[in-house]
Amino acid sequence: MYNNKVLEIFKNPKNVGTLKGANGIGKVGNAACGDIMKIYLKINEDGIIEDASFKTFGCVAAITTTSVATELIKGKTIEEALKVKNSQIIEILGGLPTQKIHCSILAEEAIKAAIEDYYKKQKKLEKTNKNSQV
Repeated sequence: MYNNKVLEIFKNPKNVGTLKGANGIGKVGNAACGDIMKIYLKINEDGIIEDASFKTFGCVAAITTTSVATELIKGKTIEEALKVKNSQIIEILGGLPTQKIHCSILAEEAIKAAIEDYYKKQKKLEKTNKNSQV
C-alpha cells in the first residue's frame, strides 16, 4: 500500500514531540478517520520559522505527512510556509494511496492553524503591551 520512502519516513520521522518555547500551535483532526495532528512552531520576530515539531495520532500517512510538513517549513518565512500545499508533500513522499491523500491535506491545514495561532497570540501580546504603556 505504501512506497518505501513513506515507510522509511514512518520508521524514522523527524521533529517528533512538543517544542519548548513554541509560539504557534495548530491542531487539526478528521473525525471520520481518527487522525489528529498538532504542529508546534517557534517563529522569531522577523517572521522566520526557526523550529517546528509535531505530535500526530494516526496512521502511517498521517505521521509521514506531518513529518515532511515540518521539514518543509523550517527556516522559511511565514509567507513561504503558508504556500506549502499538500501536493508538495505527496510529491516528496513519492505518492500516497488515494484513500490517504486527506492526511496530506490535514498536514497543510495544521501548518495554517499553527500560523493562525501565532498571529492571535501576537495580537494579544500587542494589546497587552499597549495597555501597560497607558
